Amino acid sequence: MQVRVLGAAAGGGFPQWNSNAAGCRRARAGDPLARPRTQASIAVSSDGEQWFLFNASPDLRQQIEATPCLHPRQGPRSSPIAGVVVTNGDVDAIAGLLTLRERHRFTVWGTARIQAILNANPVFDVLAHDIVTRCSVDIGKPTDLLLADGSPSGLIVELILVPGKVPLYLEDSSEPPAIVEDDTTVGALVTDRDQRLFFIPSCAAMTEPLAQCIQGADVVLFDGTLWADDEMLRSGVGSKTGLRMGHMSVSGPNGTLAAFSQIGVGRKILLHINNSNPILLDDSSERAAVEAEGWEVAYDGMEIQL
Repeated sequence: MQVRVLGAAAGGGFPQWNSNAAGCRRARAGDPLARPRTQASIAVSSDGEQWFLFNASPDLRQQIEATPCLHPRQGPRSSPIAGVVVTNGDVDAIAGLLTLRERHRFTVWGTARIQAILNANPVFDVLAHDIVTRCSVDIGKPTDLLLADGSPSGLIVELILVPGKVPLYLEDSSEPPAIVEDDTTVGALVTDRDQRLFFIPSCAAMTEPLAQCIQGADVVLFDGTLWADDEMLRSGVGSKTGLRMGHMSVSGPNGTLAAFSQIGVGRKILLHINNSNPILLDDSSERAAVEAEGWEVAYDGMEIQL
């Protein structure tokens, strides 16, 4: 299994277009210790020829151009992108689908809830139904990722429950949304022969069933949105905690580092990292702390071979 990290940042990217924070200023200035990152997405392939995207960020066109294995290779128009697996309905997970509107044949996989979100918004009808297939995937059901001709790709995806919330644009503004475990937010387990990769860019809490599911995985790409739950409040760039946004923090007694101290996996990689999170800076004490716990911090263009 071959994996390319197309984007490692959370919504808004790094630097975020309207952020004047110190980290974003360093990234804009070309500081090599503050590498820019686009919004979170990965590409996965079994053979290095046909690729499947996991989430389609608003930066997708830029990400494709920066990734030679995703470039057209045949005829006047073509693409090695065979499909997209969507793990939630947030803008930074689905907006990039609109980039793929030039009548290229592929499949969009997602839960019934996510498919309903796409179907309810007519702008996504630019993905013509006669050429782009939308396939609902049941939670916990291993599903072959098929190529355009219907043949198996060698990859199997299983969507798994993770705690999360509805997308921001579907929230009822009268009260904070509930953190729920349903098909609104999911993680993806991708298998190729005996290799197991988890892609979990959004997760509000670690549950015992989720921990058991992840145990023994070869690679886990996991939600690294905020270092601390109140990070955005303390820095003056937001009014919500991480949990309110549907993300567990990296640090703290209920954070990712603590949760994974009891879960054995091969490689642990943080992605979907907010521009306020100091782990984006190579020289920060927070980066040193995650690396001391055996974590890697994803970056655009990162290659993973299983």
